[in-house]
Amino acid sequence: MPDLHWTIPVARWSSWPAVAAAAPDIGFIEPMVRRRLSTLSRIALKVAHDCVADRPNVRIVFASRHGELRRTTDILRNISAGEPVSPTAFSLSVLNAMTGVFGISRGDRTAASALSAGAETLGYALLEAHAQYATDTSTPVLLVYADEPADPGYGTIEEEVQGGAVAILLDEAPVGRLSCSRTAVDDGNASPEASPEGAGTLFATQSQAVHHCLDTRAAAQWRGEYAVWEWSWDEGVA
Repeated sequence: MPDLHWTIPVARWSSWPAVAAAAPDIGFIEPMVRRRLSTLSRIALKVAHDCVADRPNVRIVFASRHGELRRTTDILRNISAGEPVSPTAFSLSVLNAMTGVFGISRGDRTAASALSAGAETLGYALLEAHAQYATDTSTPVLLVYADEPADPGYGTIEEEVQGGAVAILLDEAPVGRLSCSRTAVDDGNASPEASPEGAGTLFATQSQAVHHCLDTRAAAQWRGEYAVWEWSWDEGVA
């Protein structure tokens, strides 16, 4: 794959930490639906709502490495034990469950998509959001990334996520621009120290790197097996 470089206009952004003292407030979701939601969907809906509460229509790109894997695992355990499977639990176990719940709560039938790409999920979600907005700037694009570690039953997961959520709204009149790049490495076993000088602080996960860049406006980097991903902030809106 060739090296990639792109920039997205950030109108707003919101995040929810992996470990929070209080549960996210999702009072905009009706109680009957709200009590059936997983922690993952709750934090995803929270950051999404924070970004677009006053926007009538937005396209959504939802991204998660594991998605509702914990719910799916519980379903599989019920099947293995010969127990009945809840239709509601099954319908909410799909990767795009959050986008459906969000669209219904807002009465918004604008297009939504969901993707998963391993440890590089957030990076490719940023690329997908950029592509959608660059193709049509008439409707905002909301990127929502939410994840949580896999069930311990799956054993050790390489480059495991730490959990949490972040949402970024791509729209006109941005407060700044997030520059993104993916640079292939010649040797998949190259060490992080081989990164170019001044390329930004190296983080263990993409979500940590992107959040750091948005929060501090300082460059951040994540290195995978085949590529180095980097993010930097530009206050200019031109």
